[in-house]
Amino acid sequence: MVYHNLKALIKGIRACKTVADERALIKQESAAIRASFREEDSYARHNNVAKLLYIHMLGSEAHFGQMECLKLVASPRFGDKRLGYLGIMLLLDESQEVLTLVTNSLKNDMNHANMYAVGLALCTFANIASEEMSRDLANEIEKLLGSSNTYIRKKASLCALRVVRKVPELADHFVGKAKNLLADRNHGVLLTAITLVTEMCQTDEGCLDEFRNAVPLLVRHLKSLVTTGYSPEHDVSGITDPFLQTKILRLLRLLGKGDEKASETMNDILAQVATNTDGTKNVGNSILYETVLTVLEIEADSGLRVMAINILGKFLSNRDNNIRYVALNTLNKVVSIDTNAVQRHRNTILDCLRDGDISIRRRALELSYALITEQNVRILIRELLAFLEVADDEFKLGMTTQICLAAERFAPNKRWHIDTVLRVLKLAGNFVREEILSAFVRLVAHTPELQAYTASKLYTSLRSDISQESLTLSATWVIGEYSEILLEGGLVDEEQPKPVTDVEIVNLLMSILDSPYANYLTRQFVLTALTKISARPTTSRPQQERVDNLLLSYATSPELEIQQRAVEFASLFNLDVRAGVLERMPPPELKATVMGVVSENKPVGSVRPSKDGDLLGDDLSSTATQPVNGGVPAVAQSNQDLLAEIFGSSSTPATSSPAPTAQPQKSSVQDILGLFGSTSVPSPAPVPPQSVLPISNGADQAPSAFNLPQTQTPPPQSAQPRLTAYPAYDKNELRISLTPQTSPARPGVVNILARFQVTGSTPAIGLSFQAAVPKSQQLQMLPMSNPDVQPGAVETQQMRVMAPVGANVRLRLRISYSLGGRQIQDQVDFSSFPPGLTGGS
Repeated sequence: MVYHNLKALIKGIRACKTVADERALIKQESAAIRASFREEDSYARHNNVAKLLYIHMLGSEAHFGQMECLKLVASPRFGDKRLGYLGIMLLLDESQEVLTLVTNSLKNDMNHANMYAVGLALCTFANIASEEMSRDLANEIEKLLGSSNTYIRKKASLCALRVVRKVPELADHFVGKAKNLLADRNHGVLLTAITLVTEMCQTDEGCLDEFRNAVPLLVRHLKSLVTTGYSPEHDVSGITDPFLQTKILRLLRLLGKGDEKASETMNDILAQVATNTDGTKNVGNSILYETVLTVLEIEADSGLRVMAINILGKFLSNRDNNIRYVALNTLNKVVSIDTNAVQRHRNTILDCLRDGDISIRRRALELSYALITEQNVRILIRELLAFLEVADDEFKLGMTTQICLAAERFAPNKRWHIDTVLRVLKLAGNFVREEILSAFVRLVAHTPELQAYTASKLYTSLRSDISQESLTLSATWVIGEYSEILLEGGLVDEEQPKPVTDVEIVNLLMSILDSPYANYLTRQFVLTALTKISARPTTSRPQQERVDNLLLSYATSPELEIQQRAVEFASLFNLDVRAGVLERMPPPELKATVMGVVSENKPVGSVRPSKDGDLLGDDLSSTATQPVNGGVPAVAQSNQDLLAEIFGSSSTPATSSPAPTAQPQKSSVQDILGLFGSTSVPSPAPVPPQSVLPISNGADQAPSAFNLPQTQTPPPQSAQPRLTAYPAYDKNELRISLTPQTSPARPGVVNILARFQVTGSTPAIGLSFQAAVPKSQQLQMLPMSNPDVQPGAVETQQMRVMAPVGANVRLRLRISYSLGGRQIQDQVDFSSFPPGLTGGS
């Protein structure tokens, strides 16, 4: 059955009871349409194309009707033209070869006497124009932009937008006409003209200077929209043409960025929009949000910025989840610009942590991390710990990292720092990174005055809960190292010190081995701790025998590492060096915590030095740095004594004039210390303990914290070749150079000294220098010598890159600072170091 018109075809398709029937009907009708096309009947062509377009909408093939659409476009009848252009827009795209034939039809109809025929041509061009068609018809579009008909000007503006997107270099053709369109009073023309100008400014920054003169005109348009009364034609929920208002605000944002004069011109109207717009409806909120983004992007004064942040604060109390999410997302971006203004809304932000929407909770968490300062660290950490107790598991890893890093950076004292980490371990011990755990161990080792307190707290916590892995590991390590303190002083965290016996300690640690929470790593820690406890003089003989029997039972463990440890520890029981090998470990080397990337790739912060350079927040323990025997640090001497015992030398402590040791022993010690970055064997010769390897020669020499103290003055050597500084950044009145230094003894390790210098007369305030390396490489950074770079001064920052031997060192640098009240942020990729810097062939 052949259907004579579209209405009959639709009725027939709807009458089909199965998909197979529908497909058969469409196939039959398509064959009839093909046969009809060959008859060249103009009236039937109109009906056939209409039916074919409906078939195309149902998802069936209709490409064979493309040429028939072109024939309809050539028809003098408006109805045929309209259907033909509709068919072209549906059946053709910019990759079709038939577009060459369409170009001629469009050019003819753009000069048509009927404005609606011109509109059809413009509408088709805006939908399917290719790059070649844009070049061919750009002049026609430019002419129509100057038409006296608002209907044509509006559509021609959208066609010009298509041309600019397809061929950006043709934007210059429309600059003059676009300026004239910005003065148009018709809202439709003005809306399309602003859209065109915005696209041109985003595509070519050179257009910004051309249109900055139009800022007063745009301000007048916006003021007219804000102050005008009720306009039925453009009213939306009591606001006049909110679409045009948001378009104007976006264009002002582009024109005001980096231009103080243009920003000053629009300051007043932005304040007026922010205060006069009704925020109770979604339409008003959209305008307020665009206003906030504009204020934060341009060179606005501080009062206007505070007002914009306050608007975002009001958004946080809105019932709409979308509005709260947008506010939190925006505050995350501006918190670095004006932290104090965001701090006023801290309580509202913390309330969002209890929101039912997980996306809002995530954004509120990220913002809470950024708000932590030395003044509010206690309050915010307390709130974050309360949220950690009820948080979803997906939040806990990032939260524990952020809380511990904030505690390390802003802790008012070490007691509070330790209490905070202990609380984290108890609440989410299964979600703590290894770096955080090692930093906590270093903190305890360097805080002898709090070791008894920490051991007591960990013992009490472990006795009540052994299910948290990180808590178990840290408690086991601390109890194993400082068991004699616990046995002699008891639990000092109680009101009255409660005695602890060695039986209770050994029982507690052995219960961990039998628990279902014990894993491969936990058993290693427990065996080491029990062995150390058994070597202490405060441990009774029966408990030592219990530990000995336990080690013998694990000597046949199927886990190779456990078996090896058990055999080695058991063999130590009958050796004289047992006490020396199992003595308390010296405090490990202090390191800057590597501030990595946590959930959603958000940076967790940067390292801040304390006044004395201690990255854990307080002065170092006197036992860690006190010179012994004429200037040798106690730690270095303790290391030497322990290594000497291991390799079988005399256990007599070294003196200022020791007898020369055998060469093989010296070589072994040197090899082990080489693992920690030392290039020479510690010697008891009297040398200042601050002696370090220089990073570079000259006045800019700075100490490197990546090398162990050198306690032996090297013999005179030939002059070192001068190190080369490579320029990494030189714009916005700031110059950054990178000077690499390598050592043949340590291939794959590159020490880099970054130098910062202001080239103008204005200081760079609050300089933040961040670096990233590829996944195959590792990066460590020390704090900057001074974040405020004064004119004439040179500030430095040291980095170390560990890369595979033979690999090229590549850095991505992110720089942000304030210059004369103007915030500058920039990012560059640096790969100018010479190849072969990391060694290799």
